[in-house]
Amino acid sequence: MTASSFPMTGSCRCGATGIEVLAPPALTAACHCRGCQKMSSSAFSLTAMFPAEAFRVTKGAPVVGGAKGEELSHFCCPECQTWMFTRITGVEGFVNVRPTMFGDSSWFSPYIETWTAAKHPFVQVAAAHSFEHFPTMEEFGGLLEAYAAQA
Repeated sequence: MTASSFPMTGSCRCGATGIEVLAPPALTAACHCRGCQKMSSSAFSLTAMFPAEAFRVTKGAPVVGGAKGEELSHFCCPECQTWMFTRITGVEGFVNVRPTMFGDSSWFSPYIETWTAAKHPFVQVAAAHSFEHFPTMEEFGGLLEAYAAQA
């Protein structure tokens, strides 16, 4: 992915909700937590963490859906219920976008994998870093720097 790849646009399955990112992700991840397994109906979910100022909804009005809580707000298309992005309380500088929302997600590769404690034994992810749960805030800063250096 190069600077010429942006802006990059995407949408939900039905096309009623559109998004756009103006800059590369700050970090990419695969999450194996039970919540992500259930929300994605899969063994894990994929996330591209974009700077909040580089993300915008271009069409429609996503609604909070899925697992609701004080820390996580999962936004979905109100028409088809596609899980599109997540905002995390305390991490307001970033928006976690499902990379498969973009027309071409072949650029995506998870740099980290989280919640390997809940990972299914058959799953193999080519992530550079693995965490039994989530990385600590101290580790998070270093991961952002390392990802930016290799991107």
